[in-house]
Amino acid sequence: MIPVDRRSLLRGEYLARINRVIDYIDRNIGRSLRLDELARVANFSPFHFHRVFGALVGETLNDFIQRVRAERAASALLDNPKASITEIALDGGYSSSAAFARAFRSRFGMSASAWRQGGVESWRKKRQVERKTGTTLGKIWEESGTASYYPEGDEHSTPRRFSMNPVKLEIEVKELPELQVAYVRHIGPYGGVGQAFDKLMRWAGPRGLVRFPVTKLLGVYHDNPDITEDAKLRSSACLTVPSGTKVEGEVGLMAIPGGTFVVARAEVSASQFGEAWNALMRDWLPESGYQPDDRMCYEVYLNDPKTHPEGKFLIEICQPIRPL
Repeated sequence: MIPVDRRSLLRGEYLARINRVIDYIDRNIGRSLRLDELARVANFSPFHFHRVFGALVGETLNDFIQRVRAERAASALLDNPKASITEIALDGGYSSSAAFARAFRSRFGMSASAWRQGGVESWRKKRQVERKTGTTLGKIWEESGTASYYPEGDEHSTPRRFSMNPVKLEIEVKELPELQVAYVRHIGPYGGVGQAFDKLMRWAGPRGLVRFPVTKLLGVYHDNPDITEDAKLRSSACLTVPSGTKVEGEVGLMAIPGGTFVVARAEVSASQFGEAWNALMRDWLPESGYQPDDRMCYEVYLNDPKTHPEGKFLIEICQPIRPL
């Protein structure tokens, strides 16, 4: 019988390989992806890789690729109103507009044009009904003890204040550098990412990698919760690390691309994370002259809420953008 610690190490190795493939798919979703190519990324034979991926992710490799491709296109239809449906289809990796039309209708039950003309609202209402309520992301972080790792933040230079009641945002458009991070991936409702932060910090602490305020603690959210089912949402608990840092098991290494971002600083309660995002994406962005870019969006956590007089979180929402 394999010892428990050994089994955990082996499972961590499998998860690390699958996470590498998921990251690779994200970076290359706009082109054709072959089974043998992805199997090489995972260092499995194509036959075994296909089976391992399905067992660990909960959907087949092809279903995963097709779902992510359709969901990216669904977001692009809303975020890029000047782009034609055909342009979005081809940019998203579809061989033709007809192939895109079939895939989109299969995923969302409507055409891409109907989605763009308001059909997305019926999908969002469906998602709201399906979404579990009661436990917030912030609450889970507090209960998990992860909040004790939050760093103190420094002040922005000349930010512009944009007020929403009750959430107030300080908004600045700026160039951000590429970040090298160690991460632990979570698949499921975003509230569960607190467990991934716990695993990450238990790994990083003994290795001397937690050095606030130089170190940044981030949450990367790979999917749109208004589009993707809760059980399939992907998030990553991240910690910036020096170049050349060695990782193992469930802890992976990835680069978060830099570039032009809108950075929104907020002071929020545990239940206001979504409200802060909405204030940025719904109220500021449409009048800004910018549109969302496809690079990773993320949150930076700047304080330990236990030291805040009202128990609030200081966060920065970092959304990649490009001119409209």
